[in-house]
Formats: sequence, C-alpha cells, structure tokens
Amino acid sequence: MQQTPQPDPIGWHGTTILCVRHEGHVAMAGDGQVTLGQTIIKGNARKVRRIGADGSVITGFAGATADAFTLLERLEAKLERFPNQLERACVELAKDWRMDRYLRRLEAMMAVADRERSFTLTGNGDVLEPEDGVIAIGSGGNYALAAARALMGAPGQTAEQIARRSLEIAADICVYTNRSIIVETL
Repeated sequence: MQQTPQPDPIGWHGTTILCVRHEGHVAMAGDGQVTLGQTIIKGNARKVRRIGADGSVITGFAGATADAFTLLERLEAKLERFPNQLERACVELAKDWRMDRYLRRLEAMMAVADRERSFTLTGNGDVLEPEDGVIAIGSGGNYALAAARALMGAPGQTAEQIARRSLEIAADICVYTNRSIIVETL
C-alpha cells in the first residue's frame, strides 16, 4: 500500500525567493505574502535581507519563519568565523544543520549570495551552486525560475529587472505569491 504524503498540518505557505546573477551583478528578490491555509496572514513580510558585518551577503528564506531566523543567525556566526568565505560558511552551516538534533528539525530553505557565488542551502545538507546563476525557492519558485531563465536572454535587462519581473510573473500564477516585492542587489 502506497502512502500519500501528509499535508503540512499547520498549513503555512507563501514564499517566492529568486536570486539572479547576470552581467556581473546579483539581485535577490522575495515576495511578502505569508498564508495560513487559505488565509493571507501578512502581505509585506521581509524575506530577503543583507547579512554579514559589512552587508556583503544577501539571503532569502522559505519555510517556517522562526526556523529561518535561527538559520540566518547561525549563518552570520559562520561568516564571522570565516570572513569572506561564503562557501565555507555555508558548508559549515549545512554540516551543523544535518548533524545537530535540534537543527535537523528546522523546516526552511535558504538562498545565499555574495559578489562571487550563489548557493541554495537545505536541511538535507545540500549546498548547491546553480549552473546558470539563477536560484529559486519557495512555493512560487519554479514559476520565478522559469521566468528568470526566459528573461536572461532579453537584451538590456539588469539582474534587478529580471528578478523583479520574474517575481511579478510568479505572482500572476502562484496564489501563495504576491506583488509586495523586496529586492536586494550587489
């Protein structure tokens, strides 16, 4: 007998995060919608932010908010320990996340970028760098990813314009994504 996956008992949904690396620039965009079941709880949540002592790292998160903030704090601590070594800080966080009994229970994903590299971090211990410079996570992530890949070939588009327009397209398709978009750039 095949078991069907159980839906999230709390019913939290509502994030689209997109990171675009294009022509030497990086933009990370996130929508602001948080829902509980079929109800919008908040429309202007800030899911994209700068971290690090000098604000040289941008990150976006999807998943449980408290879990994401716990991971953000841990990543900041790793960046303090390994300054200017984003990959090493991410790998160290992923190791802790996978090995620590408390952290293993956290339900979130992160997109992280500095001027040189971009990564997706998961609770499975993954630190993934995209081949094409585009990362998308969250319920509307696949819509934003498809839009960004299509827009990357459009002439005259900046990383910020691609990220913003891609989230607008995702908002037109995904009911858990809205147009309250925050973009951080490097």
